[in-house]
Amino acid sequence: MRAAAEYGITLDHEPTHLDSMRRRRFDAVISLYDRVREVCPEFPGRPVVIHWSLPDPAHEPAADGDTFPAFQQTTAELDNRIRFLPSALTTDAEESRP
Repeated sequence: MRAAAEYGITLDHEPTHLDSMRRRRFDAVISLYDRVREVCPEFPGRPVVIHWSLPDPAHEPAADGDTFPAFQQTTAELDNRIRFLPSALTTDAEESRP
């Protein structure tokens, strides 16, 4: 949450379990970590699926055991990728059309 706050983002909700989303329709689904990609269910409506293989910051502590730098790095990487997301979604949607 602190790393996101550095970007002006307030995270004030609890995580939602993936199973509760299984029947919802999405235009796009983005998975962030390899473990999530392995268990990500199929979603109805054939959404564009994008996988961003990022290291899980909770499992990337610094030498002193502090994970905050890893969260800062992941947040910066997400910020960068999100900036390019609209063009990536357009390209992926066009490629998936019959």
